[in-house]
Amino acid sequence: MNDKKYILDNLNLVKERLALKGYNFDIENFINIENLRKEKQVFLENLQSEKNKLNKLNIPLDEKRILANNFDNEIKELNLIVEELKLNLNNILLEMPNLPDLNCTIGNDENDNKTLKVVGNIPVFNFDIKDHVDIGLFNQEINFELGTALAQPRFVVLKNRVAKLHRALVNFMLDIHTNQHQYIEFNLPTLVNEQALIGTGQLPKFKDDLFKVEGADLYLIPTAEVPLTNMFANQIVNYKQLPLNLTAHTNCYRSEAGAYGKDTRGMIRQHQFEKIELVKLVTEEQAEQEFNNLLAHAEKILQLLNLPYRVVELCTGDLGFGARKTYDIEVWIPSQNKYREISSCTYFADFQARRMNAKYKNKENKNIFLHTINGSGLAVGRTLVAILENYQKEDGTFDIPEILHKYMY
Repeated sequence: MNDKKYILDNLNLVKERLALKGYNFDIENFINIENLRKEKQVFLENLQSEKNKLNKLNIPLDEKRILANNFDNEIKELNLIVEELKLNLNNILLEMPNLPDLNCTIGNDENDNKTLKVVGNIPVFNFDIKDHVDIGLFNQEINFELGTALAQPRFVVLKNRVAKLHRALVNFMLDIHTNQHQYIEFNLPTLVNEQALIGTGQLPKFKDDLFKVEGADLYLIPTAEVPLTNMFANQIVNYKQLPLNLTAHTNCYRSEAGAYGKDTRGMIRQHQFEKIELVKLVTEEQAEQEFNNLLAHAEKILQLLNLPYRVVELCTGDLGFGARKTYDIEVWIPSQNKYREISSCTYFADFQARRMNAKYKNKENKNIFLHTINGSGLAVGRTLVAILENYQKEDGTFDIPEILHKYMY
């Protein structure tokens, strides 16, 4: 969440920055609640102080007890009022988006995003190309009908060489990130509680995008970002440990509530998919360099696979709820004749850390909120799609990138 003190000291600037994300910050309501909270808090402290003076009064014990009881009743009532006002303020902060970076490109939607660079050559085919669905059907190794029969639409069953390629990509990506980029690998729960999702910003705003376990305080994770980052909730780490680089391979689950009618064909948008997540916990001073490092680490996978891609900076109107700044990596999909997102690399500043109460102890022995960064390194299914389509052959089969051979054969 955003820093309440910063908001109160910069009300108009905060309103302007939030408006760039399409959020209408009601300054008057926020100020009224905060002023009332402070007023009641002062009154409460005065009552407690008056009660403490009772012992010094030279009055009968019975009278003291009556007065103490009256004070207790008033204090209890005021405590309830103060806590309710605090809760109201906290709910406003929980539902308020992160402030976009002052240097973000200003725009309304994805049409205003800025392409920062384009890498690799788009393949030229001298035959009629197929999409990954037809390639999978031709090789009898991708089965959407069976996925639907076992679950529902937006599920898929992979078989034989495609299933092995999917597994090879997981191992390849983890090897690169742990061996070359020094990320620490974790094996994580894919069910988390409500507080974990509040901590990283999925709740309360994106409740409809989540799968909840009926009758339990458990949700299927939409991304490994949630358990990876929340491992440090209510923790204080030493500055000497930073930056912390974390990675995990998990299944991820999304209801795609806001994606009705989008990408209904194929594996681009599934309810269940796999992803390699990269998370960095850093100081504010380390953040810019480490954000660039994480982006480069995600890009490295596509470079090694020789897949064409571009990097796009998201404008203010296209930034996610918790994002301070985001770079999307988009891989070329031949059948769609366009680039599609394969990784979203995001800098959150201390937005998530405040929600999680995640801190570090600096050189002066002061506890400071951590800054968090994350991104996919990469989405496995979409990488699989990109390989099938960019490496397809005229006979309907496909090649395997050379760097994956040792994982396949």
